[in-house]
Amino acid sequence: QVQLVESGGGLVQAGESLRLSCAASGSIIRIEDMGWYRQGLGKQRDMVAMITSSGGTNYAASVKGRFTVSRDNAKNTVYLQMNSLMPEDTAVYYCNGDVVPRFSLRKTYWGQGTQVTVSS
Repeated sequence: QVQLVESGGGLVQAGESLRLSCAASGSIIRIEDMGWYRQGLGKQRDMVAMITSSGGTNYAASVKGRFTVSRDNAKNTVYLQMNSLMPEDTAVYYCNGDVVPRFSLRKTYWGQGTQVTVSS
């Protein structure tokens, strides 16, 4: 069974940095696009950053220049380096992956989420 598990969230002050990790486990042939989304309290879940299997990236306008997404294909892991954090970045951050499993059909899997809180 495929699982995605995030780590690295926490409470920081404005201007500080955090690095999130998301590791996929299970019987996986490969993972295509991987990404990060976030959902603030009472808000919809929005895309933050995406990265293709070959390293192409896409960012939300609100985080461009501050956040960097990367991945390690050998470890089935995606990272989100978040710099110059602002209170408006406070949210639950979710990773996802377009997974090709060994014994089932290709689908998008989601992690359970990790809380990021930025105080002013």
